[in-house]
Amino acid sequence: MSEKSKVGILTNGIIKENPVLVLVLGTCPTLATTTQASNAFGMGAAATAVLLCSNIFVSILRKTIPDKVRIPCYIVLIASFVTIVQMVLHAFAYSVYDALGLFLPLIVVNCIILGRAEAFANKNSVVDSALDAIGMGIGFTLTLFCMASIREIFGNGTWFGMEIPVLKDNHISILTMAPGGFFVFGCLIAAVNKFFVNKPKKEFGCEGCPAAAACGGRNAALEAKGAVAQ
Repeated sequence: MSEKSKVGILTNGIIKENPVLVLVLGTCPTLATTTQASNAFGMGAAATAVLLCSNIFVSILRKTIPDKVRIPCYIVLIASFVTIVQMVLHAFAYSVYDALGLFLPLIVVNCIILGRAEAFANKNSVVDSALDAIGMGIGFTLTLFCMASIREIFGNGTWFGMEIPVLKDNHISILTMAPGGFFVFGCLIAAVNKFFVNKPKKEFGCEGCPAAAACGGRNAALEAKGAVAQ
């Protein structure tokens, strides 16, 4: 594979196929851990580490694991790496470990990790699988960090726990709650789809239309003419 293709694999998950804002995976930890920027960064780093390790090992073992039991095998691998990450955080970053709480072990069932193992690592080389994991991990972490920063700054008047003078006394508390999380999440999805995601052009035709025989193709022609005029 060319160098350009490898760069494409690495950068694909940041915007074009962002796991949260485009593929809409990992919604639960996204909403739950983005009330503070520090928590979001910790969750993103932990998930990226698990994603990288699981992708590498799934790629290494892809020809060894029987096809019928590949999903259970992937889950065992992912659970093993999640346990290791938990132990590391418990030993060296207890504040992050304590803040993430239940959502740390729930990385095992994160759709992003299992999805990349099945959709990419199971079919590609170790290097490509590692690049894919890093790109997806960066995209996931950046999304969490951006969303958490918005919610913490405007919802709590702080950033990484540091008070922001004006906003501390004029914050929008609902942004730190579930409705505020969904609002910010929806706004970010809308922004990404508006400015970064290339949508396919709408094609007009009579295939599959139940009224095709009656109108003789006139409706499709009118729709196409209207679309061109717009």
